[in-house]
Amino acid sequence: MSGILDAWEARSGRSDDRWLAYMLGTTHHETGRTMQPVRETFAATDAQAIAILDRSWRAGKMPWVDKAYWTPDAQGKSWLGRGFVQLTHKANYEKMAAITGVDLVNHPDLAMTVGVATKILIDGMIAGSFTGKKLGDYFSATKEDWVNARRIINRTERAELVASYARKYYAAISYTT
Repeated sequence: MSGILDAWEARSGRSDDRWLAYMLGTTHHETGRTMQPVRETFAATDAQAIAILDRSWRAGKMPWVDKAYWTPDAQGKSWLGRGFVQLTHKANYEKMAAITGVDLVNHPDLAMTVGVATKILIDGMIAGSFTGKKLGDYFSATKEDWVNARRIINRTERAELVASYARKYYAAISYTT
């Protein structure tokens, strides 16, 4: 959490703490409350994660997934979720490589390092790099939409839950400022 807070302070000039709160709420949810960059399914290796995802999908437990994005490509790389936001799909790794200056295409596991995961989280959510939706679409001088802000990362999957985490972070941030 310190890495995220330090990066936010350095970048934002404390422009809108609701943005920070929503990023923290997202990280809280996407990392299984660890606040550490993780691999999707929390597996120790890509192979283990792929096996878990394959089983889940075959069992019909992932109805929101249209295509098995985790299946290794011709180069043997899997574009499964990694980091604070669970970056998925090769196109997103390519976008984030351009934004971060880190070769995530040849080394996707670098998305699980704190510095890179933090840059992906902050820059991606501010710019709308994941779904086209960005923090400014939901939090501004005239708008505050904690629930629909989930669309920045993942449609409205678990939107109320993520909103509840984000609101708690915002209360804590507001209390200390």
